[in-house]
Amino acid sequence: MNTRTEIADLSDGGEARALAGILDSYARGPGGQGSPLPPEAHENLASGLLNQTAAFVLLGYHKDQAVGAAVCFWGFSTFAGKPSINIHDLAVLPSFQGRGIGSSLLAEVEKHARARGCCKITLEVHDSNEGAKKLYRATGFGPWDTPTFFVSKSL
Repeated sequence: MNTRTEIADLSDGGEARALAGILDSYARGPGGQGSPLPPEAHENLASGLLNQTAAFVLLGYHKDQAVGAAVCFWGFSTFAGKPSINIHDLAVLPSFQGRGIGSSLLAEVEKHARARGCCKITLEVHDSNEGAKKLYRATGFGPWDTPTFFVSKSL
């Protein structure tokens, strides 16, 4: 399969639209919120991420089509005293799932994490998202035996 993974240039309109389309597809599906991204999210996605100095986005390509994305944020582990990465979103277009795009994106995130001396990579996954959980288990994420709750407060 002809695939590659690259850091996205969100100042490029084509890459920004590709990211929005991939995330919109994810949001509509069972792993997301079951509905499309609102117009405001589409409008502000690229510029908002560009304004976040701790953010970077990877795009996974099949041939010349962006078909997957990882939206990541640099963090810092106070317990380890080292940097970390949080994968805020990992999404692959449904017709390209199961072809190694997600694994390639995760491997590229790990490459960046190791290069920067990170102590860990974190992510959140909904309990009902069996496909994502299978991928994360296969690529070394865990443990799965003790729950960590991710809670939010809408503003």
